[in-house]
Amino acid sequence: MTDTAALFTTSKDGLKLHARRYGPAITPRLPVVCLPGISRTVADFDDIAEVLTAKGDRTVYAFDYRGRGQSDSDPNWQNYDVKVEIADVLDQLTALGIGEAVFFGTSRGGILTMLVGMLRPAAIRGAILNDIGPVIDGRGLARIKGYVGKLPHPRTFEDGASILKRISDSQFPAMSDEAWLRFARRTWREGKSGLELTYDPNLMKPLEQVDLGAPLPELWPQFEALAHVPVLVLRGEHSDILAHDTAVEMTRRHPNCRLVEVKDEGHAPFLADAPTQQDILNFVEGIDGRA
Repeated sequence: MTDTAALFTTSKDGLKLHARRYGPAITPRLPVVCLPGISRTVADFDDIAEVLTAKGDRTVYAFDYRGRGQSDSDPNWQNYDVKVEIADVLDQLTALGIGEAVFFGTSRGGILTMLVGMLRPAAIRGAILNDIGPVIDGRGLARIKGYVGKLPHPRTFEDGASILKRISDSQFPAMSDEAWLRFARRTWREGKSGLELTYDPNLMKPLEQVDLGAPLPELWPQFEALAHVPVLVLRGEHSDILAHDTAVEMTRRHPNCRLVEVKDEGHAPFLADAPTQQDILNFVEGIDGRA
């Protein structure tokens, strides 16, 4: 198992923010910075971090946003906003001494990766966008809006696995019971009065403000901020967030962008299958070769 360390910084408004470091603190290769989905935590990158750090010559960091994982919850739910979160990410990069890296963003984390490309372009040497693009499918957003902060309270992790499977089985039709149980253990944790979510349930409140009847803003300018670096786009075969046509258009507009579709998975791929892990490893090592 890769060695890990819990790192804590403080936001401008005084919240404790958590990051997990995988591998040695100092290595000769570019680090990888991992940014999770809207209600997800650093644990989603455990599997791929194991692969990326296997040789002992690379460091991987994963960030918990405010209100997720081991970071403090925000007493003001309106701060669960990408403008606040990108400021936190940039501050964490500075505090941890990360000058440049390959950025790996899942869903919300991919949007933040594009914003890093706009606000601190010299920090990005390559970008992996996991099931996210400039056009977000409203069907998937409606599905996410329907469960974030609203999941039933399970008595056991096995109950939690059944809940998650019921909600997302159409996205992951081939997923094993063991994998659903692992997903449940990353969605809930042991608390003082039983299982509790690994994120602040108030995350549902900003989502409630989203009007799905209105067109969602497109993010092509944000995506084009990554034009100076190689990009790998991962798309779940059954994704209801990133349409196939959008993913193909991303490869057309970007001078160095490759698309990988993950079979039998939806939003967002779990990064646990060997072919996808190899594609990610090849991409990151290819950026080392360009240095």
